Amino acid sequence: MKRKAWAAALVATAALGITPAPANAQDEPRLETASIGWKPCSDDSKDSGDPGDLRGSVDPGDPGDSDVECGTVTVPIDWSRPGGPKIDIALARRRATEPASRIGALLVNPGGPGGSGFNDVRAGGMAKQFPAEVRRRFDIIGFDPRGVGRSHQIRCRPLTLRPEDVFPVTTRQFRRLGETMRAHGESCRQVSGPLFDFVDSASVARDMDAIREGLGEDTLNFYGNSYGTLLGQQYARLFPERVRAMVLDSTMDHSRATTWDFLRSEAKAVQDGFDQYVAWCRRSTDCALHGKDVRRVFAELRARAERGTLVDPRTSEPKTAFDLLADAQYAFFGPYWKSLSQDHAKMLANRPRTSSTSRPVEKATREETVENPSMPIFCQDWRLPVRGAAEVRAYLRGLARVAPDMRLPAQAWAATISCVGWPTATRVPQEPPRWKGVPVLLINSRYDPATPHEWARNVARQSGAALLTYDGWGHGVYSLGSACAAAATERYLLSLRTPPPGSRCPAVEPRAE
Repeated sequence: MKRKAWAAALVATAALGITPAPANAQDEPRLETASIGWKPCSDDSKDSGDPGDLRGSVDPGDPGDSDVECGTVTVPIDWSRPGGPKIDIALARRRATEPASRIGALLVNPGGPGGSGFNDVRAGGMAKQFPAEVRRRFDIIGFDPRGVGRSHQIRCRPLTLRPEDVFPVTTRQFRRLGETMRAHGESCRQVSGPLFDFVDSASVARDMDAIREGLGEDTLNFYGNSYGTLLGQQYARLFPERVRAMVLDSTMDHSRATTWDFLRSEAKAVQDGFDQYVAWCRRSTDCALHGKDVRRVFAELRARAERGTLVDPRTSEPKTAFDLLADAQYAFFGPYWKSLSQDHAKMLANRPRTSSTSRPVEKATREETVENPSMPIFCQDWRLPVRGAAEVRAYLRGLARVAPDMRLPAQAWAATISCVGWPTATRVPQEPPRWKGVPVLLINSRYDPATPHEWARNVARQSGAALLTYDGWGHGVYSLGSACAAAATERYLLSLRTPPPGSRCPAVEPRAE
């Protein structure tokens, strides 16, 4: 789950009969896919698609960045009805720098849910992080998954939640949350149209195969980061014989069958992240709390937040306990320990407010809409029921035992609670990966706050994929600066040679940010 999804989940909290896809795609109706007409990207292609136009708004006709070409592939909204309504999936391409040595196309997705692969390739992003040899021999292709960006962006009426909606511990609060989320989901359907019910990862995997076919490639090369790994897993499940190479960086574990197992594993990961932050503060003078009891400091800040007297040093506004936890846990992504310690030191030094002041709630106009693909995607990909206020209380007690400092995994909690009352069915419920024999490379940090190392080990064990462990911190190994991980990934993409079982890369000391 990448930063954009994190932000989408926190915006909601801070503002205080469809059947699963069949496992075998071979017998499904096929869509005849035309080749992609690549053209220079226009300035308009930097903008998000208009949800009123099902076909999107990518216009590749005007001159643009000469290093990037844009195009689209047309897919059905409902893959079980290939002759039904269609949308365009937006694509951006950076050609292999040495076409004569070209191996193929490398499709990439940066995560989310809701991350724009189109923007990532257009701006450089992962395309420039890949080693020169990979860029020399592969076209790098980014795409916006259905419902995201230029691929008929899902938009909704603004959502306003009260602080108690984040932790609905009474029957009345839980009922109100369900009513609020159902109404919000219905607004998404009203604004965005029929695609709202078909933004699950299996539908995206079928779109990816249409992209492969439009590219004229017999097999797919794919790099997925964070939530993008779920797209890759679904592709491997549906089209195992069409995978040439697949790198899943910071992998989702879609076999987490219960709500408790999902939340527990995430809680352990964020607690491990906090323990690593404490250890860094103990050894590094870059930490603004060096020499202090960091656990005691954080407990004091959390107590102030729970009393409504904690001040955010960046805004001078009250900071809730959930905000405090969420900010700390996001800082583990980098990790951004130095700036986190500075924020904690400033909050500790600030005089507590004598009374709580609630933040004003801005009233949205009836016509106003906001981009929000994350909730619809997550709720169609995961069946994580929360059945009432009693379960909420039980989860909070259990998570506090797993994560005594962090209390709960903020991002995972927000995503799970957001699905209470959601008006769409789960289209792709959890199941173990069933793609043994497919050549897949997993890479994962030992201390990843969003996709725990426990998840990567489990996926590797169940699927037979090779796992390379980065013995450091942070989320998204390829962006963390490990030359060892980059070299192993390059070797795999070029030659399909995976690292030996149990392979590990040494940690790189985090940047002082």
